[in-house]
Amino acid sequence: MHNKAIVSSNPLADHPAKQQAVIAAKDLRKTYGDVAAVDGISFSVPAGESFGLLGPNGAGKSTTMKMIGAVTQRTSGELSIMGLDPDSHGPEVRAHLGVVPQQDNLDEELKVRDNLLVYGRYFGLPMSYLRPKADELLEFAQLTDKAKSKVDALSGGMKRRLTIARSLINEPRILLLDEPTTGLDPQARHILWDRLFRLKEQGVTLILTTHYMDEAEQLCDRLIVVDKGRIMAEGSPAQLIREHSTREVLELRFGSERNGTIGAELQGIGERLELLPDRVLIYAHDGEAALEEVSSRGLRPLTSLVRRSSLEDVFLRLTGRSLVD
Repeated sequence: MHNKAIVSSNPLADHPAKQQAVIAAKDLRKTYGDVAAVDGISFSVPAGESFGLLGPNGAGKSTTMKMIGAVTQRTSGELSIMGLDPDSHGPEVRAHLGVVPQQDNLDEELKVRDNLLVYGRYFGLPMSYLRPKADELLEFAQLTDKAKSKVDALSGGMKRRLTIARSLINEPRILLLDEPTTGLDPQARHILWDRLFRLKEQGVTLILTTHYMDEAEQLCDRLIVVDKGRIMAEGSPAQLIREHSTREVLELRFGSERNGTIGAELQGIGERLELLPDRVLIYAHDGEAALEEVSSRGLRPLTSLVRRSSLEDVFLRLTGRSLVD
């Protein structure tokens, strides 16, 4: 399959001021009664970047996405999307956005290609544009052979790719993806990642929420870690790991009875110790050396694993709980 340029008229793709922020938030806040879903966050996203919001359920990620998407008004603070205030210029902002919601909201009664055509008509786009565009997007989403199939006959991964294809019908400058691969098997996730990489190469700005650490590491140039509506850390995945964790982590399992009491016997090994219900984590620059020290103390874990640090370790360090709590 040859690759066509999906965003054929992105004015930012070759613009000399490509680093100009297309999204800028300052002290952004959204409250529901006494609850602050988003509690004074600030960030900016330059054109063409893949920017992630990482955090547990209820952290404020989806609320932030809704404010960016001009479907929820902020309580206070400043927000600019392509130089426009989404609260006062909602239709203009939405015209340049593609939105992939958490749950696929495709029309199950329509055929695959018709989902694209009907959605395109909501933007007032002519059929002379939509017919070839729909074919182009189906090829991009690897769904050409399913064009005349009913949506309810598609697999979960195919439906997700169709939802992304539909979001591109208006050639958006910014694509909002809310937990794009939740519920997909590993093969479907990797196919979806490949499609998103291609969009980024064409200059589309990607904004995605996820609580999958590997997804954030794969897709995001830069991200913010959000918890309880506030930013806990910001940077590239590699930068966050360098700043908040060690190069390697030694995972030990002593059994559920002993994991909670072994901490005192492991003190002084590595740089930091994390006691979890099912395992003990020792953060060290040299995991194998830490394991040797454990053995030299006469301690015999049931299992041991040395691995590189990940964003999950960063999140545990910052919040003391798992990303999927």
